[in-house]
Amino acid sequence: MNRPYTLFCDSTCDLPEERLSKMDCRILPLTFEIDGKSFTTETISMQEFYRRMREDAVTKTSQVAVGVCEDAFEEEIKKGRDVLYLAFSSGLSGTYNSALVARDNLLEKYPEAKISVVDSLAASSGEGLLLIYAEQKKREGMTIDELTSWIEVNRFHICHVFTVDDLKYLFRGGRVSRAAALAGTVLGIKPVLNVDNDGHLIPQGKIRGRRQSINKLGEMIRERKGNNLNAIVTMSHGDCIEDARYAEKMMKEIFGEDTEVVIAYTGPVIGAHSGPGTLALFFWGDYR
Repeated sequence: MNRPYTLFCDSTCDLPEERLSKMDCRILPLTFEIDGKSFTTETISMQEFYRRMREDAVTKTSQVAVGVCEDAFEEEIKKGRDVLYLAFSSGLSGTYNSALVARDNLLEKYPEAKISVVDSLAASSGEGLLLIYAEQKKREGMTIDELTSWIEVNRFHICHVFTVDDLKYLFRGGRVSRAAALAGTVLGIKPVLNVDNDGHLIPQGKIRGRRQSINKLGEMIRERKGNNLNAIVTMSHGDCIEDARYAEKMMKEIFGEDTEVVIAYTGPVIGAHSGPGTLALFFWGDYR
């Protein structure tokens, strides 16, 4: 007989709180610092976070600690429940590895438990979109083994395309050279990127002008979406809601007016590296 199980994800899924509150899942927090002081998303607003970034505050982020994973998982195991953890991309964070260590520690103590740790190979609201689908499948009655297999097969269909407004944040994170960052600032060049099958950020081109870069994202979506039905797509933004509304209209033109577009802030853990003005669009496609 299959035991009940709890679906976990982490705060980098960047879904609106009102949606998460209606979903049958638990969220583990990644932490971040601003000018040496630790914060969580409960202790600072997204508007304030991005205001501080625009004022050149120094930001740092941390993965979920092994102990945090272990405590959260053990709490469910003591209730007689198994655990399925959908983790932030291993290509961008050590959180997945922390969860594997926590799993191994707990299985020594609770050998009868089942703890499934799955690398989402996704980030931000792309991870969130995969969580939406996974939670739906859980509600439909998939067992922990069935859902683990489903995620491992279908995670590569969660496409990420995004652009940033200022290259200096990607430069700080080692994603672009100093020369490219300076040239981009002077010339108004906006990079467009995607996430590959290993969960890494991959540059796809450089576009001059903000609106043109968003339109380029639309072209990338049309190339990848195939004939898949996208009743739900997601989007995250770095405090640039007007650009997000423009992109929302574009996505409805691509996928249909009845498509639900879930819009959220790019959270601090990812926003600390991508910066204000980040705009990322996520959908189910044929390929990444």
